[in-house]
Amino acid sequence: MPGVIDWAISASCGRRSATLPAMTIDFHCHTTASDGELSPRDLLELAQRSGVTRLSITDHDSVAAYQALNPLPGLELIGGVEFSTLWNKTGLHILGLNIDPFCPAMLEAVAFQRNARLGRAEKIAEKLEKYGVVAPLEGARSLASAGNVGRPHFARHMVATGFVKDEKEAFKKYLGSGKSCDIRQCWAEPEQIVAWIRAAGGVAVLAHPAKYNLTRSKLVSFLEAFKGWGGGGLEVVSGIQLPAVTRDLARLCEQLDLSASWGSDFHRPGQSWAQLGRYSAPPQHLTPVWHDW
Repeated sequence: MPGVIDWAISASCGRRSATLPAMTIDFHCHTTASDGELSPRDLLELAQRSGVTRLSITDHDSVAAYQALNPLPGLELIGGVEFSTLWNKTGLHILGLNIDPFCPAMLEAVAFQRNARLGRAEKIAEKLEKYGVVAPLEGARSLASAGNVGRPHFARHMVATGFVKDEKEAFKKYLGSGKSCDIRQCWAEPEQIVAWIRAAGGVAVLAHPAKYNLTRSKLVSFLEAFKGWGGGGLEVVSGIQLPAVTRDLARLCEQLDLSASWGSDFHRPGQSWAQLGRYSAPPQHLTPVWHDW
């Protein structure tokens, strides 16, 4: 089946949170191939310990995590990726789930986005230099182990050089959505991204829809267009979120006849709101994107 690296599923148990039970599915997480802190192997081992049995690594604009990745007992790995794009001047992220990571369409997609990301990093660095950040591009590159430079790497460099006290300040003042060093105009169009994902055998899913600066009407407008391009899913749960948010996104899923997905959006250990395999309870009445896999 396209995009599924066929690992046998066996009984697996790990520690459970006292406040939030571990989920067996996590279809949104990151490694050092983009802006995560764990290597692909370390991420798989954490997933195994945490009781996850179906996992999709969704690094930003990269499938490098899937190279030479050996299986672990009790874990089924679903090919995945998270693409950046721009719609009506708003930056959005689209997940590709159940993809073949190394088919021609996906290799074309990640090559395009890699070049876009490089150009974006150079523009971000130029702006940060004007504010007095020392060697921003070199510093960010040194923190991006796979060479896939993103805003978090710039933020970490700014902290390391003492320009800001923490990453939160870096995003709040310089790198966050709509701030002066947030560069967006370089990505592939969303309809092209959906086409790449579908050509790779996958399902296109709008990631963490509640985290964008979109009004309800604009979100609905995008999702209607997204579905018209062939988009198939909506991430109704992303990490820890308010029950009202989950209910609202579930209604959107039903209204637009989209499938539902969920995951932690894990990047690093220690973030209580985004622990691998732990997220707010998803609605049980929706059709999941993996229903026919």
